[in-house]
Amino acid sequence: MATVDVIIPAFNAARYLPAALESVASQSFSDWRIVLVDDGSTDNTSEIVAPFMDRLGAKLRYIRQVNRGLPAARNAAIRASDSELLALLDADDIWLPCRLAESVRALRERPEAGLAYGLVTHIDADGIPQSTFLGNRHHAEGRIAPQIYMKKVDLPCPTITFRRRCVEEIGLFDESMRATEDRDLWLRIALRHEVAFIPKVIAYYRWSASSMSRDTQRMVDAQKQFVRKHYGSAGCGLIPRQVAYARIYKQRADALKAQGKTRAALLSALRSVATYPLDLDNLRTSASLFASWIRTGKNHS
Repeated sequence: MATVDVIIPAFNAARYLPAALESVASQSFSDWRIVLVDDGSTDNTSEIVAPFMDRLGAKLRYIRQVNRGLPAARNAAIRASDSELLALLDADDIWLPCRLAESVRALRERPEAGLAYGLVTHIDADGIPQSTFLGNRHHAEGRIAPQIYMKKVDLPCPTITFRRRCVEEIGLFDESMRATEDRDLWLRIALRHEVAFIPKVIAYYRWSASSMSRDTQRMVDAQKQFVRKHYGSAGCGLIPRQVAYARIYKQRADALKAQGKTRAALLSALRSVATYPLDLDNLRTSASLFASWIRTGKNHS
């Protein structure tokens, strides 16, 4: 039985899937098996997978299902897995060769941890590196459920490895959530277990025009659903809820700014300040956007 099962959901990702699969095959840690769920793809995903099945044999299990969405695809892969450790990789992301070795080491060294995560470098649709996510070193590991709730720490999906017993305790991905379902699961695990942090880049995370994170309103609605769902959990009271809401509006402001929508970004940033005025990051974002709007607001509304 494999030590780590690699959970890969795929939907019309034939363009990127070969790089993802090659990155698993290139791991320095070799005791793995891929469970790939094709979530009703209408492209040539099956043709892309075929040579990898011939090459990898029993180390690749390929499952096809009707389209049910990302959380359901991940859950189908988890149900079809049998290893103690489960590692996530989306079909358009890429692992560095050290990814699994670092994750397994982190969990072996911290048996009290339910999941481990590390850093990522963002790449564009063509695989060109953009920026490196450095994390929040002040709330990186340990009992960090409140920080996850308030979004003071981010856990990038392609770096996540968690113990099977954790999802046996708290359940799988919430299929009613079509975004933020990953953060929801990390929080549920972190409410019961510690979190281990790997302070190095172990994966490439792809941002593309079709990424769900580019749909700002969808992300706002999903994150509000998440905040409401967990309000009242340990460490997730009134003030953390306000911090969490404020960070939703700040994140939306950052996304709108990147799209050149300066006025809309400024309004969202001001809402973040009104929601929780004690966060200096919210104030700085608002001040910066106000200055940009004064200079170019008429052309970027």
